[in-house]
Amino acid sequence: MTEQEALEIIKQDIDTNDVFLFMKGTPDSPQCGFSAQVVQVLSKHGTVYASRNVLEEWEIRDGIKSFTNWPTIPQLYVKGKFVGGCDIIMDLERKGALAEALA
Repeated sequence: MTEQEALEIIKQDIDTNDVFLFMKGTPDSPQCGFSAQVVQVLSKHGTVYASRNVLEEWEIRDGIKSFTNWPTIPQLYVKGKFVGGCDIIMDLERKGALAEALA
């Protein structure tokens, strides 16, 4: 897969899903603690979302970091907009603002 193909897949994932999570592992089997935290909080809110395991394709893993200029994974998108990584998601949850961000 080329870098351009990876960026096209990333854009398609974001554009065709209201809520999309780029993560390490899958929602049923997260492969890092940060991804697990985001999955847990999304589940708590009953959020329907799609996801992509960035560990399956190196180009996607690198591509998502350059796509948003954000160095870490997971990355959450809502209605095409980058919301943040684990730290931002957890901060929004603590402040009671995550439900609004997901709406």
